[in-house]
Amino acid sequence: MRWLGLLAVLLVGCGGPTPAAEFGEALFQDARLSDSQFNSFSCATCHTASTTPEPDRMLAGYPLGNVVSRKTWWGGYETDLLSAVNFCYLGFMRGVTPLTREEPKARALYEYLARISPAADAPALPLTVVKDIQEVPPGDAGRGGAVYRAACQTCHGAPHTGEGRLTSFASLLPEVTDDYDRLFPGIPRRLVVIEKLRHGSSFGVGGTMPLYSLEALSDEDLAAVLAFLGL
Repeated sequence: MRWLGLLAVLLVGCGGPTPAAEFGEALFQDARLSDSQFNSFSCATCHTASTTPEPDRMLAGYPLGNVVSRKTWWGGYETDLLSAVNFCYLGFMRGVTPLTREEPKARALYEYLARISPAADAPALPLTVVKDIQEVPPGDAGRGGAVYRAACQTCHGAPHTGEGRLTSFASLLPEVTDDYDRLFPGIPRRLVVIEKLRHGSSFGVGGTMPLYSLEALSDEDLAAVLAFLGL
């Protein structure tokens, strides 16, 4: 279901009327879409606004081109677009209360998503969440470096130093795994990292990391990044 009610313009500060879609585009790129001072994610952290993935990035979320034209979201688990947005907003962006259809920010974001959804109809996209965490075969460390840069470095920064990371709260890799023997006694470090990648903050794992489905990160690429991290 689409958002109910469209908005032509929004008044922003003293600058006069701003087209809603333009305001929504700014919100799409801005972590301040969330009302939490501890949030560092924007929609653009996990999604592109195109219909195809960026060749040099492996994002947790699908491209959002034509997102309004889909019938379902989150692999068919959500049949309302605003509910799908709120899944991210509350789960990853630390939103305190769900966005509502009446809020100017939510309505502007919808206008932007509608603008990048020119197709009259678009297929729903699969989302395969790995329910039970299992080991993966040894991977190619050389390939893992490319996977790390494409999937991990935006948030976690450069390996060992964290240079360029999204926030100081993002774990330093692979050094953070040095604490896993104490924090997760009896569980191999590899399995802990697999758990975090596959489940993010879901399944009671904690933190705010988004999950990586099989469509977003194959087992082969997962194994490669583990090898690159020396795990």
